[in-house]
Amino acid sequence: MIQRELTAFSRRARATAARLHPELTLVSQALLSYIHERQGCRATDLAAHYMLDKSTVSRQITGLEKLGLIERHPDPEDQRIQVLHPTGAGLKALVSTRASRRAAYQERLAEWTTEDLAAFARYLLRYNAASGSGS
Repeated sequence: MIQRELTAFSRRARATAARLHPELTLVSQALLSYIHERQGCRATDLAAHYMLDKSTVSRQITGLEKLGLIERHPDPEDQRIQVLHPTGAGLKALVSTRASRRAAYQERLAEWTTEDLAAFARYLLRYNAASGSGS
């Protein structure tokens, strides 16, 4: 039952991501969000954080660049290193998708009690902490 529900959750998240921004996959949205939260990061940071293969991250980054949502800047401390940053369009996409996602959560969870929401949040935190990645 848990596997079925996690699969359903994952499918719904991917479908929602596609509706929110048809050109951005759920993975791309997560990477863009992480880049923004860290105020810039390297591709290797993304790969390590999300436990993804570097080639997977590279393809996602290329897609985000082609969409004009991120750009590369040389690291001030080491010009050989490229740091990824969201563009103005990237920030706009993040704001839009976050607002839509928040509205969808509020609608889906509108009937839940405060206690139910608190328990759900605790369980999600516990589950993600057990994975070792926290993400």
